[in-house]
Amino acid sequence: MNAHIATASILFGALALLAEGADARESCGAVSIAELDWSSAGLAAWVDRLILEKGFDCMVNMVPGDTGSAVASIIVTGEPEIIPEFWFESATPALDHAVAEKRVAFGAPLLSEGGVQGWWVPKFIVDAHPEITTVQQALSHPELFIAAEGSDKPAVFSCPAGWACRVSTANLFRALDGADKGFELAEAQSGAALDASVARAFEAQQGWLGYYWAPTALLGEYDMVKLSFGVEFSKQEWDRCTIVADCADPKLNAYPVSAVYTLVSGAFVTEHEDLMDYFNNRSWSNGTVSEVLAFMSANDADNEAGARYFLETYPEVWKAWLPEDVADKVAAAL
Repeated sequence: MNAHIATASILFGALALLAEGADARESCGAVSIAELDWSSAGLAAWVDRLILEKGFDCMVNMVPGDTGSAVASIIVTGEPEIIPEFWFESATPALDHAVAEKRVAFGAPLLSEGGVQGWWVPKFIVDAHPEITTVQQALSHPELFIAAEGSDKPAVFSCPAGWACRVSTANLFRALDGADKGFELAEAQSGAALDASVARAFEAQQGWLGYYWAPTALLGEYDMVKLSFGVEFSKQEWDRCTIVADCADPKLNAYPVSAVYTLVSGAFVTEHEDLMDYFNNRSWSNGTVSEVLAFMSANDADNEAGARYFLETYPEVWKAWLPEDVADKVAAAL
């Protein structure tokens, strides 16, 4: 284990794994969890920490990092032992090899619906115009949708420079002949600017059309509906053109749903069968996560405060992941 700790320290900085051994509680021991650098992953890490500490008497060490460093470390060292939110599209041949050798394992899907992306409109637009169920039908009603600031033409809102969704949105806009239908592609200057365009539409009770994804705080605050593109996702077309900048002949395509799992070290699987029952059951919906992220955003709450809010507000969700006696211990500790 000392060699593991030394290697992980190089990849992550100080991991603070010294609580192992005498300081660890006998019924569980020390467990390391990756606290990755985006909101939903950090929230999941703290939910795991509180449940393992309060329900299973574990001594939990949080390991900050990003997906690349966390996956590299769990493959080489087995630390951190838990990566709560791993998007499958980030898989590498090295990870595939580690899974085949049982050095790393997958828990249950963390997001029951997967990570969702696409083009969205406010729910009040669909309520008022139930015929709008596809992107094509939305584009046939330019009068319903707001323009970008400084423009008088209805917009399809896209992502900032450097985001992969900027390329896919631009290609799909061309495949749909968005300009011929009276729209312009409005590429946001930042993520905050993209969010502000949604807020402006809701304040004015006007339509908004553009790219977004779930789970996010914004979709917890604003009731939005993802529209269909009327076709199935084509991986071949996605790789050929949809995500290729300035592709000459983009075709209509849908967005993929990203499978989102928990990664667990092979040693952890062997040593903690009772905890694996939890990680093989733990799954939550995008709507639940978005609502908690919206609470965190509105209250400037950190990951721990968000996790406590989730545990206090959604007992019907997390108690289903646990044996009754463990769930009672968590509830009593809160």
